[in-house]
Amino acid sequence: MKLVSWNVNGLRACLKKGFLEHFSALDADVFCLQETKMQPGQADLDLPGYQEFWNSAEKKGYSGTAVFTRVPPLSVSYDIDDPDHVGEGRSITVEFEDFYLVTVYTPNAQDGLKRLDYRMAWEDAFRDYLLTLDQKKPVVVCGDLNVAHQEIDLKNPKSNRGNPGFSDQEREKFSQLLASGFTDTFRWLHPDLTGAYSWWSYRFHARENNAGWRIDYFLTSDRLRPRIEDASIHTDMDGSDHCPVSLLLL
Repeated sequence: MKLVSWNVNGLRACLKKGFLEHFSALDADVFCLQETKMQPGQADLDLPGYQEFWNSAEKKGYSGTAVFTRVPPLSVSYDIDDPDHVGEGRSITVEFEDFYLVTVYTPNAQDGLKRLDYRMAWEDAFRDYLLTLDQKKPVVVCGDLNVAHQEIDLKNPKSNRGNPGFSDQEREKFSQLLASGFTDTFRWLHPDLTGAYSWWSYRFHARENNAGWRIDYFLTSDRLRPRIEDASIHTDMDGSDHCPVSLLLL
């Protein structure tokens, strides 16, 4: 099964920058989006053969996730079973026969880490949610997790330490998640690959210079490791400040 995840940074804008062409070329069984920034029906989206599931933020033009799947799901649920974390459209869970797929747009800690306390509470609640699912069947997590885990995962780690997305606190929460039974599929296959990024600032010609961050992931329950055939970052596909990432499961 081929799974794709992409933070499109506004789907309506991305549709004007080649989204449908990239969607067709990737030919995913399940395609997950983050930061859709829209409500269903606000864009002309024709995806024959795919079922669509949307979790839009209450605030217009903000956050939001979506899942397009041509594999019929057993069930679909929204958010993470925690009343403190609803309203921003940050997660969708799709149940398939042999695993759960959770797509997520993790809250940004924001400039000056002013939303770090909320981010830390989210991390604990999200990890608890995943572990609850994992007790039933294996879990695949994908999306913009808004953290570069190790120094290898961004171009300029020294100057960015302590900034949102590379604070010690955010990195430690990611380590806790992995230690609780999850695998970073890209690093599992490519442990020493440098220069592999999925997000670039629009400033300072960052993408042109590959001064990026790897903050978009596919994680799996550890027991799915034998099924990981490929994990890729599609840096050739533009249309957003992020590029798509993919996972191929046997």
